Parts: sequence; C-alpha cells; structure tokens
Amino acid sequence: MGGYRDARPPGVAQAGRFRLHDRWISHQPSQIPPPMPPAARRPLLAGLAALLLPVARPALGQAPGMGGGAGGAPTGTGQALPPAATPGEWRLGALFPFTGPFALMGDEAYRGLEMAADERNEAGGLAGRQIRLLRGDASDQTQAVSEVRRLTSGEGRVACVFGTAVSALALTASQVTEALGTPYFELGAIADALTGRGARYVFRSCPRATDFGRLSVDAVADHLAPAWKADPRALRITILAEDGPYGQSVAAAQEDRLRARGIPLAARLAFPSRTTDLGTLLGQLRAARAEVVLHSAYPGDVVPFFRAMREARWQPRMVIGAGGAYSLSDTARSLGNEIEGVMNVDVTPFATEEAAAPGAGLFAEAYKRKYGAEPRSGHSLATYAGAAIFLEALGRASSAEKERLRAAVLATDLPEGKAVTGWGARFDESGQNTRARPLLAQWQDGRLVTVAPAVAAAGKLRGGFGAVRTAPP
Repeated sequence: MGGYRDARPPGVAQAGRFRLHDRWISHQPSQIPPPMPPAARRPLLAGLAALLLPVARPALGQAPGMGGGAGGAPTGTGQALPPAATPGEWRLGALFPFTGPFALMGDEAYRGLEMAADERNEAGGLAGRQIRLLRGDASDQTQAVSEVRRLTSGEGRVACVFGTAVSALALTASQVTEALGTPYFELGAIADALTGRGARYVFRSCPRATDFGRLSVDAVADHLAPAWKADPRALRITILAEDGPYGQSVAAAQEDRLRARGIPLAARLAFPSRTTDLGTLLGQLRAARAEVVLHSAYPGDVVPFFRAMREARWQPRMVIGAGGAYSLSDTARSLGNEIEGVMNVDVTPFATEEAAAPGAGLFAEAYKRKYGAEPRSGHSLATYAGAAIFLEALGRASSAEKERLRAAVLATDLPEGKAVTGWGARFDESGQNTRARPLLAQWQDGRLVTVAPAVAAAGKLRGGFGAVRTAPP
C-alpha cells in the first residue's frame, strides 16, 4: 500500500508525474506545470495533503458551468438553485437524495464532496476559478431526472454533475447526462451497470458491487469459517438482497463467487426496499436453515430486519452487510447491542490502520470542526477522496469540454495507498476506477472496525454477533 517515495520536496516536477504532498498524478512531460508558490497551498484540512492544483491555462472556449472572466467574486459552495453565469467560477452539480428514504446516506456523501470543494477553493480553486456546488435533490428516480435537467439547462447550467450514493438514482441520472454530453462523476453508488453500459462520459471513483460481493464471500471462507473452525462448504449461506440494481448486482457477484469457491448456496432471496412483509422473509430464512446471511439493504431495511428477528426469537450465526446501511452510526444507535459483531463490506471505515488510510483521522477532525458532529460513516471520506481525484482532473483539463475532460480523467495515475481511503486512481475505458477496494469491517464495542485485509486491520475478527455473542473466538 505504500508506493515509491523520494527525497525531493513537494511540488518538484519529475518525468511523467507530478508530486504534491504524497499525491501522484499522471501528466505528459509537456504538461508538467511549475511548482505552486507557497501562498497558493492553504489546505482547508489542516495537515491533510491536497491534490495538485495546476496553473491556469488558456481555455479552449467558454464551456458550460464556467464564468467568462477571472475577476468575479464567487459565492460559497452549496447553492440550492443555478444562478446566472458568474465570472470566475466553476458551477458543478451536486445531485444527492437530501430528502426521502436515502437522505442520511445522501447528505453524508454530499458532505465529502463539499469538503473537497471547500479545500480546493481555500487553496485557490481550479485553474484560478472558484467552485460553486449547485445542489439537486434526487429523492427518487423521477426527481433525479428533473433535477439533472434543471441543473444542466439555462444560462447557469453546470459544467458536470457529481452524485449520488444510490445506484438506482445514479443509473437514471447518468443516462440523462450521457444523452446531454454532460460529464457525470459518481462517488458512491456501486451497481456494476453504471460503468458497464458503454457510456463515454460517466466515471466512478468508488468500488463496484462485484468487489463487494466477492469480498463478502471471501469473508466467510477466509475469516469467519476458520474462526468457527468450520469448513465453509458445510455452512448454510443465504443471500438476502433488495431487489433493485444495487442489491441484485451484489447478490449476483456473491452467487458467482460462491460457485467459484465451491461453496453451496442455501438460498437467494430478494425483497423490495422498505418492505413490511418481513415475516415471510424470516420464514424463508428459517426454512433454509441459514447460518450466515449476506444482507444487501438500504438504511430503512436494516433496523426492521433486526426487530423482526428479535420478535421471532431467531437469528443466524452471522449477518454480513454490503454497503452503506450497515456503516451508518444512526443504524448502530438504533440497534444498540444487537449490532455488536455484525460484519460489513464497505468503503474505508475511520477505524482503519493509519498506514492504510493516510489522513483519515485528520479528515474526521476537520469534519467535526465543520459540521459539529462525528462523521456518520466512511462514505463522506470516500466521496471526499473521489471528489478530490475528479476535481484534480478538472483542474488539469482547465476546461469542461467533454473529450478534454475524459482524457484528463483517463490520464490520472494515483498508486494504491495514496488517497485518504487507501485507494489509488486509475480509470479504465469504461470510466471505472480500477484501484478502489472495499474493506471488511465489524461492529465492535460501538465502533465499525476494519478487520481485513491485515494491512488495514484495526481489530481482530470476533466470531458472533448480538448482545450475548461478542467475545473473540
């Protein structure tokens, strides 16, 4: 996870790359800008390294979302409605579910983007222009479409759109932006189809559902079964996934991984998010004699599921989540001791070995200073990391022209271990970051703690879950 380091001071140009505060970004030799003056490096996150801020280059022409001059005084980030064109700023869309059933996840994801934008503005902006985030509330798929159209139309239209943390919303919104030729940057939604449909201007910084599904099965085979001194092929493993693109992408990857590892699948069950028919699901789990439940669900589904298990006086030996619902501190507070020992595959938690998530602790401190509370989950950290990568590409492109911006994104080359999440950044032709990885974590003593891989682990795996089964094996 470490990567190559040399003795040159930050900001020293090297053949083919540019280094600033332990960040490596790909450039062609002819594109390497000179070092920035010290006054230009004023990171918002005290002590946390910022990505490279390139010097301004002449624009190829007025692009959507960019003011025409350099002298206008920009307003702050997070404006609710697109204003008329203002000189000297970049207008970037921030499409997240700020209301509705996904609001907790959406707001937490937005905060990471906001912190990345604030940091860039504090350090001089992008190519000499300040960033203004224009919020769009995508509480459902219909609203996602209307908000994208609002953000991308008129004189105050945005240069690109960042979103959304929810796969169904991301798939819908990105279909609209692609048709319009507007670049779309996904920071948190994981359904494989997002970067698997052949879109040219859709890019994703976070891992895919396939990565989540594989790791959740490997968690059983390589960690849980040995802790139980059991043969994983003898365990009764059941997949329980919401029936949308997120849950079914994870479930498909889990089923494929089980097959590849020669582990039988006891049952694969699907349910509509926020279902009230949990009795039927529990009956099916009991009939399958489930020992391990691989649960892909949204926040509104987890607490009712545990409540139903409590009322039925039944639970499997282990529940392993896949994603944001099982990472939220709000979920943990609602469940209390019931969540102890529950495992989850997700983006980098804050309780991760510092060497594997450089700067995560500093980010958490800055988050608390800004918002007055601890981060709700590692999703703000993940969206901060992804936004920083994409904002750096925007700065290198010095333009929102779609082909120029695509070229800048695909030229990004950040080794694994260099982002605050421990990820790197290298985008394939589909727009997927191939250097983003989920981690395996477990709720222990009220904290979500990384337990695998070993290089990132901040705790050791415990073999059971619930109030009476939390002791290490």
